[in-house]
Amino acid sequence: MIRFLTAVFVALALPVSAEVKIQEVTSDGGITAWLVEEHSIPFTALEIRFRGGASLDPAGKRGAINLMTATLEEGAGDLDAQGFAQARDALAAQYSFDVYDDALSISAQFLTENQDAAIDLLREALVNTRFDQSAIDRVRAQVEGVIRSDTTDPSDIARAALNGAAFGDHPYGSDLNGTLDSIATLTRDDMFEARDRVIAKDRIFVSAVGDITPEKLGLMLDTLFDGLPETGAPMPDETDFALGGGVTVIDFETPQSIALFGHEGIERDDERFFEAFILNTVLGGGNFDARLMTEVREKRGLTYGVNTFLVPKDHGEAILGSVRSSNDRIAQAIEVIRDEWARIATQGITEDELNDAKRYLTGAYPLRFDGNGPIANIMVGMQMQGLPIDYIATRNERLNALTLEQVNTVAAEIFDPEALHFVVVGQPENLTNSN
Repeated sequence: MIRFLTAVFVALALPVSAEVKIQEVTSDGGITAWLVEEHSIPFTALEIRFRGGASLDPAGKRGAINLMTATLEEGAGDLDAQGFAQARDALAAQYSFDVYDDALSISAQFLTENQDAAIDLLREALVNTRFDQSAIDRVRAQVEGVIRSDTTDPSDIARAALNGAAFGDHPYGSDLNGTLDSIATLTRDDMFEARDRVIAKDRIFVSAVGDITPEKLGLMLDTLFDGLPETGAPMPDETDFALGGGVTVIDFETPQSIALFGHEGIERDDERFFEAFILNTVLGGGNFDARLMTEVREKRGLTYGVNTFLVPKDHGEAILGSVRSSNDRIAQAIEVIRDEWARIATQGITEDELNDAKRYLTGAYPLRFDGNGPIANIMVGMQMQGLPIDYIATRNERLNALTLEQVNTVAAEIFDPEALHFVVVGQPENLTNSN
């Protein structure tokens, strides 16, 4: 996926300690957004998501939505790519367009004095996109470079193999960039079709933080989204993590092997998700006190880093992890990971580990609210996940209320060492394919 940041913008932030007061705003046209008013600086951050993302690629045209997204601001209306960039820079505005498996993301930042013009220009990119052939060809060449690079990167090779085996023909089973063959055939007409599949009114989520009133935001939303299709493409089917326990070895000449591993996960709206969140933090969730870091790195020196993460996508979920180790030691690292997976499933965690995880997760949370953009990003994510508007205020309370018994009950339900599958890219010693 190619990401374009279109202007350098001065970071203007809410104080970290400020209370986040969210208002729900509904425009006359029926667009709902969440707003945090902050009038101390003349600046607004706007976050927009269209549910579906690259998973809505048309059959046989994998990579179309990614290519389309990367070409959105390469000219609009009467402006070619250079003219659009000049107009944006003259407004001191910033736009970024990204696409993921389940969402197309648009971020916009602009000064209050240029608010209307910045929104008008963004609307041109969404509604009156040019998709000039020269721009498509230029961006396509960049995507082709990414695809070629991925075929020589052990991490990308492992990811592609694991996703393909786990999710098969579902969009999650292939890379959203597409293949060299699939993107080579994409036409200008395909770009317009791809845009209208995902950028539609029936899947919009919006948040705004900054120098803007509810009334002004409502008018802005109706202006911005005027002319979009009412409905987009149907969402993809649900899918299961179909890869069973075992090891897949992919031969690749490198002194260090990388292993991606995992099994079926837990949905974000599952009532047990907070327990799973704590368990993942204890097992391998990104801090140096996690069990896997202690056992694999600190005690045995098998790696510089090992981590695990929950992956609750819209249509399928997984618990995944990764580790790197030398070819002669990766088998031992995998054995330790399996043992720790089994230990947390059968024994759960301790009271001290629970308390440490709570302190870490609740203490780190306020630090995420360090600017208009990050706050807007968090709010739009909350909407997409179906979280309540008071989630920011109640989240730490909910974490702290969990008991050891509740957490350990979930540990036995979601961790399955027998289902754990490792995809290893490298030339590992004493490790062979097994299913």
